[in-house]
Amino acid sequence: MSELFGLSAPWWQFVLRAVAVYMAVMVLIRVSGKRAVGQFTPFDLVLLILIGNAVQNGLNGGDNSLTAALLLSACLIGLNYLVAWLSARYPPVRRLIEGEPVELARDGHVFRDVLKRELVSRADFDKAMRESGCGELDHIHQALLETNGHITIITRKENEER
Repeated sequence: MSELFGLSAPWWQFVLRAVAVYMAVMVLIRVSGKRAVGQFTPFDLVLLILIGNAVQNGLNGGDNSLTAALLLSACLIGLNYLVAWLSARYPPVRRLIEGEPVELARDGHVFRDVLKRELVSRADFDKAMRESGCGELDHIHQALLETNGHITIITRKENEER
């Protein structure tokens, strides 16, 4: 029974591991770009599962006790809440964590170099146009890649109504 709850290391080492792994994964996800986070494909799901598996031992240090699992889970949820709380209250933190929207097109002109840099395919851009009801490039006033990976298309007609 002690194997079920007994920790193999002091509790604070698990907290430190959770903080270090959480921060490292957050940085890696942030560096990977908006499309990688915002538009989940089957490949992205596989990557997410593999990342979880890859960092598991870094988190638990080989400790498979229930206490370690609960402590790590509570710590990760707490860190996630803290990041959300800070992001909601402090715009500089939000920009650091989430980034800022990126302009993909303006006045009917698509910025192909920006699409390439942000890993947005022309097919994804065209799909966003269709979903917004915009049939032609000339109708685009502005297209933005939002921080969540969604592409927002503002048409000239929508812009004139504002």
